[in-house]
Amino acid sequence: MKIYRILASTLIIGLLSSCSQQFLDLKPIANATTDNFYKTGDDIKNAVSGSYAALQADGIAGNSYVFGDIASDNTIPVASGSITDQDEFDRFYIKTTNPYISGRWNDSYSAIARFNTILDKIDGITMDAAIKSRYIGEVKFLRGWIYFILVQTYGDVPLVTKSINNPDDGYAYTRNPKTEVYAQIEKDLSEAEAALPATYTGVDVGRATKGAAKSMLGKVYLTQKKYAQAVTKLKEVIDLNVYAILPSYADVFKVSNKNHKESVFDVQYKSGGAAEGNPWPNLFAPQSSGNSVIAFSGGGNNQPTEDLYKAYETGDVRRDISMAISYVNASGQVVPANFVKKYFDTPATNNDNGNNIPIIRYADVLLMYAESLNEVGYQAAGEAFTYLNQIRTRAGLKAKTATDIPDQTSFRLAIEQERRVELAFECHRWYDLVRTGRAIPVLNGKKDQIRLVNVLTENNLVFPVPQAQIDVNKDKIKQNTGY
Repeated sequence: MKIYRILASTLIIGLLSSCSQQFLDLKPIANATTDNFYKTGDDIKNAVSGSYAALQADGIAGNSYVFGDIASDNTIPVASGSITDQDEFDRFYIKTTNPYISGRWNDSYSAIARFNTILDKIDGITMDAAIKSRYIGEVKFLRGWIYFILVQTYGDVPLVTKSINNPDDGYAYTRNPKTEVYAQIEKDLSEAEAALPATYTGVDVGRATKGAAKSMLGKVYLTQKKYAQAVTKLKEVIDLNVYAILPSYADVFKVSNKNHKESVFDVQYKSGGAAEGNPWPNLFAPQSSGNSVIAFSGGGNNQPTEDLYKAYETGDVRRDISMAISYVNASGQVVPANFVKKYFDTPATNNDNGNNIPIIRYADVLLMYAESLNEVGYQAAGEAFTYLNQIRTRAGLKAKTATDIPDQTSFRLAIEQERRVELAFECHRWYDLVRTGRAIPVLNGKKDQIRLVNVLTENNLVFPVPQAQIDVNKDKIKQNTGY
């Protein structure tokens, strides 16, 4: 398969997803092509709205727990079914033919193909200038985020910012250095934040906002260790006065309370049989649990580790909201089973839940801000403590002081701990450990406990490029070291 086909194989059908009545009405437009579709502002509106459907793809949000949680010390895979494919991530013997590896690459570049076509076509459309600017901002936010996923997953990746109209042109693309990819991400997100509104109303709620772009850019700066820039950008999010920490941690994840003040950017889902439901609650409920935990039983995926359970401090309300270690079956028996309960809903049909998948919460923003402040310079009882303690006190825990955290190194560990339990099962843990240089010592220190096949090295901090990409373009696409 040519790279072109990976980058744009779903372009015609996928790009032209419609949202004619509301934001979540993501139905494809039949028999459309890029040549005859882009004629009016409404066509662009439908294409931009429909492009959000790409975020639900398995390789982007759907299987993100495999990369962010199972690869870490937070969770382990199901004990049957896809165990081999997920177990490769859990114990780090990942094959270049792993379907999760190829799925993330393929789905990401299919999404990028959608975004590039919209950006190529929109300039030629006569429409309201302010709306056009906003649509460009939305698409650049989405493209920047997807490239951020790619560069964290694979390192150097092909950087494609224009539509590929000739299949043979796909062979020209090589893996751009990650510095170039990050530069494009920063450019996309910076242009997005300038164009996007702070909030939406009505059916537009859930689209990318100015705060989402600023928050994502802050995370990009933090990941690159550009701490002063991260401080500035994340403080801008706080100063928008749009977001707030909800008083109750449980309320953050209630289906009836979606897109609330703590939501910065979510992948949107909608139950009701329209193929827009979230499968995670069913996937994460214990296997063979029948209807005892959730209707239509469960898949047993993404099982919390004992190590994570013990990581919660006594009195931390987040633990029992986020996970359970047993359930009561239909016979009234207590069945031991670790499982994620953070996303539970009552599905209308199997795998059709209304829960969104959070990408950035305001709690994440505050913890990133505290981390960035500490990296710029530790201050006893400084502002970083204020934001760390906002998260702790909401969880029912005692505030930390300079007596508890006396220096920069100990503050780093405090942030690592707080992010682990606050953001558990939101697919951050692996990337946090890699970003902070802690993946190798933390996971190797638990080698037997988390069943690592081999000792982790620097080579494991990125995942392999799909073998199919190398096979079709050996002159341009080379494999990551160690795979």
